[in-house]
Amino acid sequence: MNKAGDDPAGGRLMSDEKEVSQSLKALAGIRAMMLGGGFGVGERLSEVPLAERLGISRTPVRAALARLEEEGLLEKSPTGGYVARSFTIDEVVDAIELRGVLEGTAARLAAERGVEPRKFANIVRVVEAIDEVVVADPMSVNFERYVELNGEFHRLLAGLSGSETVRREIERATRLPFASPSAFLEKQEDVPAFRKAIGNAQAQHRAIVEAIELREGARAEAIAREHARMARRNLEYVLHSEQSLMPRIPALSLVVR
Repeated sequence: MNKAGDDPAGGRLMSDEKEVSQSLKALAGIRAMMLGGGFGVGERLSEVPLAERLGISRTPVRAALARLEEEGLLEKSPTGGYVARSFTIDEVVDAIELRGVLEGTAARLAAERGVEPRKFANIVRVVEAIDEVVVADPMSVNFERYVELNGEFHRLLAGLSGSETVRREIERATRLPFASPSAFLEKQEDVPAFRKAIGNAQAQHRAIVEAIELREGARAEAIAREHARMARRNLEYVLHSEQSLMPRIPALSLVVR
């Protein structure tokens, strides 16, 4: 018999919440290490050192490694466990194109089906906030704030149509290396080419939202897909025009050229 004040259900709930928290910590932490250049191609990821580094048990680390293998960041080793995998340029480009297709679909469905007023108001507020950041002089842009708001715009766009399937698939695609909306923007605040591109990107943000409001599905889809290709142009700029920037993008060490 339970003592007065005991709450087995509450105890289980707290335990479950702790387990979920550790799982998310393991997944986010190991993914960040991977994309931060913490592991070289073919390097084995061991559970014990990772658990010690993250300050958690081995169980959530083991689950996170399996999840990252599903996401495509890791691959199983013939001798057991997981190793960091490499990516070709084509795979990186395909990941960017896939995000564009999915975001284009989200924009088209939002235009065709209509958007909840609250959701539309939220994305409009983000666009207006970006307007305040994107000033006439590109070199005066608060770059860190722009990257933050840009990520928020794309997060809201993913859920604008009300389709959980589309939102979930965009989230999955965005986890692929270099496919996130800000993959090549972070740590590039002193690069004029990237700063100048921000104005064009914001014009596309506004155009996507306008097309959705006017229920122009085909236009919304086309602009969203073209908008995603900016990440591809940023990649090509780093690889072909300004290779000195490569050390700022540690995950490029996983790309085999």
